[in-house]
Amino acid sequence: MNRSSEALAVLVVLVVASTSASAQRSHTDATAAVMNRTDMSAMAAHMAMTPRRTPTVADYARADAVAAELRSAIAKYRDVKVAEADGFRLFAPQIKNQRVYHFTKNLWALQNQFTFSAARPTSLLYRKDAGGKFVLVGAMYTAPKRYSAADLDERIPTSIAQWHKHVNWCLPPRREDDRWTEMRNGRAVFGPLGVATRAECDAVGGRFVKEIFGWMVHANVFASDNPSLIWAGEHMRGDEMMDRHSEVARR
Repeated sequence: MNRSSEALAVLVVLVVASTSASAQRSHTDATAAVMNRTDMSAMAAHMAMTPRRTPTVADYARADAVAAELRSAIAKYRDVKVAEADGFRLFAPQIKNQRVYHFTKNLWALQNQFTFSAARPTSLLYRKDAGGKFVLVGAMYTAPKRYSAADLDERIPTSIAQWHKHVNWCLPPRREDDRWTEMRNGRAVFGPLGVATRAECDAVGGRFVKEIFGWMVHANVFASDNPSLIWAGEHMRGDEMMDRHSEVARR
């Protein structure tokens, strides 16, 4: 298995396992979708974010243009069957009741490693309505790990959209997936809420990975016309992760 394939497999396992362990720490139904402060601090150690800068009029205009082009390009995918026919595939389909469902097109993910087009997102983002129907809310753009904040700013202004990537992960040894839920001193050992340094990871016999994926950012273009809502990410709140883990805990 190559690094990219392993990374995808790793993410599936960690979202299933890591906060399943967190759920065992007696999160109530009222707080299951919102991470506590300790979880937030732990997760922050595994996230790299682009620095904020003061937006300019030109920044707003450029971000608005990206959003408008994206909205026009993906409107046809309001019908998820059209998206699937065009090559988008649901990520982690075995995880039920996700807060946000990512439908990814691998060809576009590859192309986005080299060039950028506002009309070519890596993933489409859906929620489910009360009847279980997929509702398109936006899309996710990705960029290479090697990109600097200046490189990312050329794609989408970092004053408007804060890009992020997942860093400093400790993974269980290969073929020891049963260790994903391992806890020490009441805290997860592996995954996005686990230890965050190579020394700590080595001490538990894990595999330290400095960066799992590249940069990414959500554009919720069907949620609002307000830039602060279009480009608002939920990653540091951990809503998606907590929802996935809560589902696992109920099984």
